[in-house]
Amino acid sequence: MFTRIGEVMLYVNDQEETRNFWTEKLGFIVASESEEGADMKWIELKPTREAETSIILHDRKLIEKLSPELNFGTPSLMFFTDDLDRLHEELSEKGVKVGEIETFSSERTFNFADNEENYFAVMENDE
Repeated sequence: MFTRIGEVMLYVNDQEETRNFWTEKLGFIVASESEEGADMKWIELKPTREAETSIILHDRKLIEKLSPELNFGTPSLMFFTDDLDRLHEELSEKGVKVGEIETFSSERTFNFADNEENYFAVMENDE
């Protein structure tokens, strides 16, 4: 039986640039960095140290060579925040490409793009 989602794999073209985007622009922390041999490196990111789910950045070109059968499309991720308006403003001020705040079935949301033009969504916690 599944108990939780542990990691989400993102296959990126530039691990360092993408790490900098997630840490400098979005405020994520680097939970760990690992290397195996000269080529294999992965970076684990979390929104907070206590977060259960992490994002793992992998070098897309290397993984495509090692496991060409994988789906390398960007997963559709939904993040949550307690203050959607403030987060939208902060990301805009940091130069992050953000969409307009929309309301769907009373849920407020917007999307944003990372440094490689992958889009993700943010929804306001309704608590």
